[in-house]
Amino acid sequence: MIPALTPTYNRAPLAFERGEGAWLYTTDGRRFLDFAAGIATCSIGHAHPHMVKELSEQVGRVMHVSNLFQIPQATRLAERLVANSFADSVFFCNSGAEANEGMVKFARRAQAMSGHPERTDIICMDGAFHGRTLAMLSATGNPKYLEGFGAPVPGFVHVPFNDITALKAAITPQTAAIMLEPIQGESGIKVASPEYLKAVRALCDETGVLLALDEVQCGVGRTGKLFAHEWAGITPDVMSAAKGLGGGFPIGAVLATEAVAKNMTAGTHGTTFGGNPLACTAANAVLDVLLAPGFLEQVRSRAALLDGLLDELVQSAPTIFAERRGLGLLIGLRCVLPVGTVQAAAQDADLLCVTAGDNVLRLVPPLTISEDECREAVSRLKKAVQILTNTQNNKTLEPTL
Repeated sequence: MIPALTPTYNRAPLAFERGEGAWLYTTDGRRFLDFAAGIATCSIGHAHPHMVKELSEQVGRVMHVSNLFQIPQATRLAERLVANSFADSVFFCNSGAEANEGMVKFARRAQAMSGHPERTDIICMDGAFHGRTLAMLSATGNPKYLEGFGAPVPGFVHVPFNDITALKAAITPQTAAIMLEPIQGESGIKVASPEYLKAVRALCDETGVLLALDEVQCGVGRTGKLFAHEWAGITPDVMSAAKGLGGGFPIGAVLATEAVAKNMTAGTHGTTFGGNPLACTAANAVLDVLLAPGFLEQVRSRAALLDGLLDELVQSAPTIFAERRGLGLLIGLRCVLPVGTVQAAAQDADLLCVTAGDNVLRLVPPLTISEDECREAVSRLKKAVQILTNTQNNKTLEPTL
C-alpha cells in the first residue's frame, strides 16, 4: 500500500527530536553536525534563544489575521529590508517558488503598465532552479522535473549561464526580464562572475529589460553580504528571497524598486498566509541577528577558514574530491566518486550535507557556525574520506569524472 506521506521524497532513515545551534539530535540518541541547515534555510541555527523567545511570545498573542488587516510585524520587516537593500517595496509570501512566481508577475506587469504589454518573455539560464510550481518548472527548464506534467508554460527562454554573448542574442522586443541566480545552488554551486553580472545590468539598462534576481538560496547573509549581488556592485530591479529569511519558518519575499512595485496595485496579487504575524516575527528575529554589528564580517571569516581547510582536504583526497566551489557559506565540493556515495559516508561520520547537480556535495551550515565547528566539520569529512578509501581498497567504486 502507498504510505500515508506521498512518496515524493527519498528520505534518509533519520528523525530528529531536537536541535541546538549547528547540532541535531536523533530520536535514537545520535548527534549530527548540521551542514545541511534545512537546505540553506536554518540561517541562525536550531533553537536560537532569540528566535525561540520571539516566536513563543508571538504565538501567545496572534498567529494569523490575513492581509485584510494591518500587520505591524510585516510593516517592520519590510521597512528593515528596504533600509538594507536596493528595494523600495516588499511583498511577502510563503516560499521561494511563490516569490519567483511573484517576481515574474511583477516584471510582466511593470512592462505592461509602462506601455509594453508585448514584453512577456523571461530569459532564464541553463542549470537554473526556480521552484516546483508549473510555471517555475518551465523557468527552471530541467526536462527531468517537467516530465509528466504536460506542455511547459510558455514565455520562458533559456541561454547558457555566464555567457553574455548568448544573452544579448536572445533579447527580442518581447523580452520582459532576465531572471537568474547569482549563484546556481541546485545545479552545483555555480557562481556568476562579477563581470558577467555587471554586463547583464548594463544590458538591461540599454534595452529596457528588467533584471530579476533569484536569491532564494544565496541571499540573506549566505555569502557574507546580506544579498549575493552586492559582491558585484550591482542592483536588480526586482528580487526574490526566502529560505534563510525565516530561519526555518516558511516565508518568501519579492523585493522591488518603486518603478516596478508601484504597478502592483490593489487586487493584482495576493496570498492568504503570506506575511502573517508569526512568519514576520521569525524573519525579524533573523534580521536582529544578521544585522547586528560585525555579524556578516564573522560569516566571511568563517567562510575563509572553511575555504582554506577544504582546499587542503581536496588536495589531499584527489580520488574523492575534484574541486571546491562557492562563495561565503554556500560551498560545493565536486566529487570524483558518485556524490550520493560521498554524502552517505559523511552521514556515517555524523555530518549532514546536501547533494547538488554536477556531482557536487553542498555544505551550507548555519551562519552562526563557530570556528571550532568549522574545523570539526572538516575533521568529519576526513573521516568520510577514510571510510571511502577503505571501501575503495576492498571494492572498486567507479569514478564519475
